[in-house]
Amino acid sequence: MPRLTLALVALAGILAGALGYAMVNQPKAQIDVAAVRSIVEDALAEQQVAPAPQAVASLDPQVLNPMIESYLMSDPAILQRLSSALETQVKTATREQSATTIATMQEAIFNDADQVVLGNPAGDVTLVELFDYNCGYCRSALPDLAALLADDPNLRVVLKEFPILSNESIDAARVAVLVNESDADYWVFHEALFTSRGQVDKKVALAAAADLGLSPVDLELRMGEAGVSKAIQTSYDIAKALNITGTPTYIIGNEVIPGAIGLDDLKGRIANMRACGQTDCEG
Repeated sequence: MPRLTLALVALAGILAGALGYAMVNQPKAQIDVAAVRSIVEDALAEQQVAPAPQAVASLDPQVLNPMIESYLMSDPAILQRLSSALETQVKTATREQSATTIATMQEAIFNDADQVVLGNPAGDVTLVELFDYNCGYCRSALPDLAALLADDPNLRVVLKEFPILSNESIDAARVAVLVNESDADYWVFHEALFTSRGQVDKKVALAAAADLGLSPVDLELRMGEAGVSKAIQTSYDIAKALNITGTPTYIIGNEVIPGAIGLDDLKGRIANMRACGQTDCEG
């Protein structure tokens, strides 16, 4: 009989004896592990067979889970610290990704030929806003933008039509693109739509344009032009690249800022841009 077979027989005998002892006498069986290992290793060496990988004991969830729960319950603040650390990590990763994307889309975001530019065209800081004329938060943020334009002579503001709430929003945005192409005062048109009552649609937009001396008939005929669609599509492309899903959304420097954050926060970020070239000088 080969030595390996003898070794296995010996191992089986040892284990059988130990098992029998344990079943009859109940105390934990004692196995001479060193002796067994020596027999098997010698046999494997003679047969030139590589020893099998040592099995890794699996963790029993019924044992492990209560231990984890007990540990966490002993200090519930651990979960708070984990949540805070995860939030910080996600925000950092998101900001880094946004900064990279913004860097690759500089021209489309800040210098697109179809965009609306208000304030100082040569300003030292640019604030970009993506908006929808039927967005209530955009409406409430209008005074913030008006205050910035009035109080900051070195601010450049870029407005991008981003109609996402309804087909009526798209119609209004199409009229707005044409108003921007004309010699009419876009800001007056912009304010008129955001201060109107009810839903902003094609009718409301054409009426506001007519108040500025533009022909509503001509505008309606041109609403479907390729150039108008392109201007709006650029906003959609930017939003997709930056994972922007709501309005208003601001872009300052290399940061995407979702939501109507208020005048003071906007001023703070603009001031930081001038002080350190970032929206957060402590970061």
